[in-house]
Amino acid sequence: QVQLVEAGGGLVQPGGSLRLSCVASGFTFSNAAMEWYRQAPGKERELVASLSTGGGSTYYPSSMTGRFIISRDNAKNTLYLQMNSLNTDDTAVYYCKGKLLGVDYWGQGTQVTVSS
Repeated sequence: QVQLVEAGGGLVQPGGSLRLSCVASGFTFSNAAMEWYRQAPGKERELVASLSTGGGSTYYPSSMTGRFIISRDNAKNTLYLQMNSLNTDDTAVYYCKGKLLGVDYWGQGTQVTVSS
């Protein structure tokens, strides 16, 4: 059974940092391209960052570049998202997604709230 379980969300003040994690099971994590998405209330889900299978290639939308860092530890079947300089616009549910052999697998999401 494929599972992606996110953790690390919470309440943080503007300017603060958080590190999200996503633990994968039920599939060969090292063979999957991984991504982070987020969805704010009333908005569409949007891509935050993507990472190739070996971790050598990353992509960030321009609004995340320089603030967010995606990484993976294939030995631990874990994906990470380091988020810095958070602002209120970053408030959303954050999801990890794995793509393997044309199939997308999603986690249940973790809430990130940026507020003073």
